[in-house]
Amino acid sequence: MDAFYYSRPLLAEHLVADLTGANPFSDAPNGLFLAAPRRTGKSTFLQNELRPALERTSRVVVYVDLWSDKSRNPGALIADAVGAELQKHLGIVAKTAKGAGVSELNLAGWMKIDTKKIGTIEGLTLTDALRALCEMSRKPVVLMIDEAQHSLTSNEGETAMTALKSARDQLNTPSETRLLLVMSGSDRDKLLRLVNNNAAPFFGSAITRMPELDRDFIVHIAGLIERSYPRMAPIDVDILWDAFERLAHRPQPLLRLLGVVLNPLNSPAPGFEREVLLMAEAERADDERAMESAYLVLRPLEQAVLWRMFEQKNRFRPYDAEALTFYREKTGEKITAQKAQAAIASLRAQSPSLVWKSAKGEYALDDTGMYQWFEKRIRDGAWPPAGPYLEEPNEANLQGDDDGNEENAPPRQ
Repeated sequence: MDAFYYSRPLLAEHLVADLTGANPFSDAPNGLFLAAPRRTGKSTFLQNELRPALERTSRVVVYVDLWSDKSRNPGALIADAVGAELQKHLGIVAKTAKGAGVSELNLAGWMKIDTKKIGTIEGLTLTDALRALCEMSRKPVVLMIDEAQHSLTSNEGETAMTALKSARDQLNTPSETRLLLVMSGSDRDKLLRLVNNNAAPFFGSAITRMPELDRDFIVHIAGLIERSYPRMAPIDVDILWDAFERLAHRPQPLLRLLGVVLNPLNSPAPGFEREVLLMAEAERADDERAMESAYLVLRPLEQAVLWRMFEQKNRFRPYDAEALTFYREKTGEKITAQKAQAAIASLRAQSPSLVWKSAKGEYALDDTGMYQWFEKRIRDGAWPPAGPYLEEPNEANLQGDDDGNEENAPPRQ
């Protein structure tokens, strides 16, 4: 099938209304926080629809994806994105100044900005850089941060979030909103850590779950198929919708399966929808088997730690008395805080990592799909998975913190 884009203009229109104050019951002007599972179209929507929709309201939109380079400091990525946009406008002002004379433009020192030093000791603060961008463009600014929860993995990232909150408070007044913040994340529980306690930079803001692609998306797909393969009509939308649900509303896997089934070399025929459904179910089963395998190869204590995380979610505390009692009950051994710490270090060292850690020493599952896998097995009465554990424990893993940082280490017992 040819590549295509499925637009959601009504969703974009609704979010723009929230952000720009047209909806008096929305707190979005103070920050819009959107959560959507991985691979469900969130980033595509932000870049291809929400961004241009906001630009049409005469706003400058700066987009940055904190997963574009996970090895870099999130604060630096944000500063670079703001600096790159500011550089564009500095160039425009410089050209104007050359023709009109700098003194006539009242640049107030902005021409001396080094956009590569924003957010550093030698350069502008993020607040001043954003203020400069407003002044240069003569427009309000929207800073759109994708995968914003990644900022929590470093002290620098948390500092950047605090700086953005300060910028919002300084640049906005009751009569004028010069800075809008849009933050999205693929994990609602992690994103909540930006808003859910007094120490969080955006305490008091709400997380909005971004609507998933619905049945209209499948109707759209069916229409494309019918136009490309008239002899397949009518398409059974119900079966394709069932397949889409089994793929957790992820568009790319569905389009990939359709591409396989409808490949002319495979002699596609009416009734192909049933084949797509079977393939989707097989893919879901493969994903579940992969999670089971990843769980079964773990040491008993590592399994117990994950089990505790499955049950506690954002209430998970790895080293409290209740957690250590839980680990002892599941392993049949006395578990110290140091052993639990080493188990978490091992889980984080898995490839891919099974456990996420914030700069403050908070832990969560890296792949939230494992929560759904756990809950499904509970409903099916198939928890815990049974299987042999073959590998001998590596005593070297029972030493110290996983990243050499003792700041969050548990007390010795």
